[in-house]
Amino acid sequence: MQEVGDRNSAIGSETFGFKGLKALYWNQSEPALYEYSLNRGESQLAAGGALVAETGVHTGRSPKDKFVVVDDQTKDTVWWDNNAQMSRDQFDLLMSDFLAHAEGMELFAQDLYGGADADHRLPVRVYTEYAWHSLFIRNLLLRPERSDLAGFAPEMTIVDLPSFTADPARHGCRSETVIAVDLTRKIVLIGGTSYAGEMKKSVFTVLNHLLPEKGIMPMHCSANVGDNGDTAVFFGLSGTGKTTLSADPSRTLIGDDEHGWSENGVFNFEGGCYAKTIKLSAETEPEIYSTTQRFGTVLENVVLDADRVPDFDDGSKTENTRAAYPIHFISNASDTGCAPVPKTIIMLTADAFGVMPPIARLTPAQAMYHFLSGYTAKVAGTEKGVTEPQATFSTCFGAPFLPRHPSEYGNLLKDLIAKHNVDCWLVNTGWTGGAHGVGHRMPIKATRTLLQAALSGDLSNAEFRTDANFGFEVPVEVAGVDTEILTPRDTWADKEAYDAQAAKLVDMFVDNFETFEPHVDNSVRSAAPSVRLAAE
Repeated sequence: MQEVGDRNSAIGSETFGFKGLKALYWNQSEPALYEYSLNRGESQLAAGGALVAETGVHTGRSPKDKFVVVDDQTKDTVWWDNNAQMSRDQFDLLMSDFLAHAEGMELFAQDLYGGADADHRLPVRVYTEYAWHSLFIRNLLLRPERSDLAGFAPEMTIVDLPSFTADPARHGCRSETVIAVDLTRKIVLIGGTSYAGEMKKSVFTVLNHLLPEKGIMPMHCSANVGDNGDTAVFFGLSGTGKTTLSADPSRTLIGDDEHGWSENGVFNFEGGCYAKTIKLSAETEPEIYSTTQRFGTVLENVVLDADRVPDFDDGSKTENTRAAYPIHFISNASDTGCAPVPKTIIMLTADAFGVMPPIARLTPAQAMYHFLSGYTAKVAGTEKGVTEPQATFSTCFGAPFLPRHPSEYGNLLKDLIAKHNVDCWLVNTGWTGGAHGVGHRMPIKATRTLLQAALSGDLSNAEFRTDANFGFEVPVEVAGVDTEILTPRDTWADKEAYDAQAAKLVDMFVDNFETFEPHVDNSVRSAAPSVRLAAE
């Protein structure tokens, strides 16, 4: 077997079980991976210098094809309502078939870290069939110094073989695609999909399982920090403005997707960003756009014109077009990926019902309630047959990546908020003056003004009222913000319609939370919105 590149020769591929490989390219640099990928016909070179690859039939994650091994360690710690099971025997058979499939192949290996906090990082070795997948994961995780590779000892291993075809009858999976996660041995097998995002999300899944045992809170969030060390964490589902609002040029970006909260503070899980590029423009998001015009960035499923210029308005392959780049491509990104304990937590929602205020202050119990709820809303017209807003609840703002029960993460967050006296705010970037179709989107200027007041601490000194529906505190007046929008009911022409809409949304929250009630204490249960209060 031909082996190229720096590595720990004492822990080679044979220690994992590989045999008969044609070649193994270790820890290759960006230029080398470009050459391998282009020469192998995996990708194209775009004008500007980015590498452009197609992921084929899978243009996003395959959550229904993800399985977790059930064993003595996981049977009582994994949230099986949210995670499909695979037996130890099925996984072992799958792994032996993976290793057999790899015989005669040329593979690429990257030694990387998940987690910027040196006390809690996870050394990960990633074997990939494609060179561009090796570049992708090199961009997305944290890269050790070249001098450290000789002593690198992986604790987690990912094997990523898109050409592998799974057999449901033999492997206990659902289709020819499989993402099999062995949390005990920290092994992930990915087959039958070329979507590179499966690799990074697998690292998140393992960290989300390991860290709570150490009292560390894993969070699906973005984070930034001011010059005074005032760290802010932003939770929010897709379409709430999480990436846009955390990308503040006056503050340092820690990361945009997953973080941990340890005794040392907040730390990024990643060393890169994986940004959506549909409708991307230099005018609206100049920083992200600039990354798509340079060497080292990987573009997924982006259409190129005749001159190989990316057309970000073309969603013919998928609306989920992406750019993967190292975080240092963003000018105000943190050099360390670490920041002090959060001073402020922002939970973002895009309420298409037009009920929620633009900002509200949360107690620790209310913060846990809204964290477990993970609410946002789909707007009318996004899907066939959707004629009015629809509530979307994704617990902990990241249900697909939670191996443990949500209450574990929620209780950990509540305790950390109380211990460190963190200010918590719920920010609505959705609709005001009526529901979607009647009202209009919350003015971005107002959102930024309120957010600035919250982050500076000034908002804590405002006069507050108690919201009749949700029980949280809402500022009565904030400098630079139209007072009317602070009281959503006042923005509606039809007050009775507002009351009816509010009662409907309250019911949705209550119904959604039923599954969590047995797992939380009375303080959190009492933080629920109330139909009775809404009617008064």
